Amino acid sequence: MDRAALPGLPRLCVLWATLLALFPCGVHGNWMWLGIASFGVPEKLGCANLPLNGRQKELCKRKPYLLPSIREGARLGIQECKSQFKHERWNCQVPAAAAPPAASPGAAPLFGYELSSGTKETAFIYAVMAAGLVYSVTRSCSAGNMTECSCDTNLQNGGSATEGWHWGGCSDDIQYGMWFSRKFLDVPTKNTTGKDGKLLAMNLHNNEAGRQAVAKLMSVDCRCHGVSGSCAVKTCWKTMSPFEKIGHFLKDKYENSVQVSDKMKRKMRRREKDQKKISVRKDDLLYLNKSPNYCMEDRKLGIPGTQGRECNRTSEGADGCNLLCCGRGYNTHVVRHVERCECKFIWCCYVRCRRCESMTDVHTCK
Repeated sequence: MDRAALPGLPRLCVLWATLLALFPCGVHGNWMWLGIASFGVPEKLGCANLPLNGRQKELCKRKPYLLPSIREGARLGIQECKSQFKHERWNCQVPAAAAPPAASPGAAPLFGYELSSGTKETAFIYAVMAAGLVYSVTRSCSAGNMTECSCDTNLQNGGSATEGWHWGGCSDDIQYGMWFSRKFLDVPTKNTTGKDGKLLAMNLHNNEAGRQAVAKLMSVDCRCHGVSGSCAVKTCWKTMSPFEKIGHFLKDKYENSVQVSDKMKRKMRRREKDQKKISVRKDDLLYLNKSPNYCMEDRKLGIPGTQGRECNRTSEGADGCNLLCCGRGYNTHVVRHVERCECKFIWCCYVRCRRCESMTDVHTCK
């Protein structure tokens, strides 16, 4: 894109313009790019110039004050995905740069192949991103950053006099966050058939599973009141769990995810014949296709493989060299660390430190 054609536009706008040229806004999942826009303040650009589809742009125009929450929701989802899978063969890799790499228009949303593969990884991505959006919007409501939502007014009164507690404070009202996440992310299923229709139904289910995880893990916090620090009366309120806990919950769901049939039917049904009569729960993560092993590089699918990844020689888990390196073995090299140590304050007035060196073995997959 020619910068001369954009007089006075800040550098961040040029980068966003490049992003838009490479990835048209209609591509499903492109809103996730907002979560890695390290240069960005997307609200300065306006809804029309952001990587959103048509429905999302319209909702953004009606509620532009939610843009910071949308960006924060995407950031939360991406960060938690990377945290949960950092030691796995698939490590939820996303581009490190703020703008996406050059590619054919519309070919690569943020998570590339995994976003449309219909695998367990697809299921986790949709669930954690939907959960992140609920979380960030709800947090903005509780912080008083928006006029159309605030604390949960249903929990302002009542409690248990016999147990010595009552509702008070500001309880997180996730209902608005759930509503907005559905409006922003869920695509109508009309006029979708075949594999596309089944994949869309799977994604919608996993979106909802992510939202249900936030609701299910709501907890109650209390503060004591009384003379000399006694706990004669407690004021309690409902609050969302730390997002890390929600991430752990969804990772467990990923480990126990359910493969469903790719045949179009009114309801999602388990693929295994002996399990077809077992109903699919709302909080289950669903997938259509088995995952690749992610061992070897596949440039066509954008799979980097595990060559060069750091592994733990003594671990028997997913981060162990045996599993992470897929049996190919590993290289060992020594890394020298130099740091300040044994620092002492000298009167007056400076700090004297020693220079300490240490050697560490680092193992990387062949």
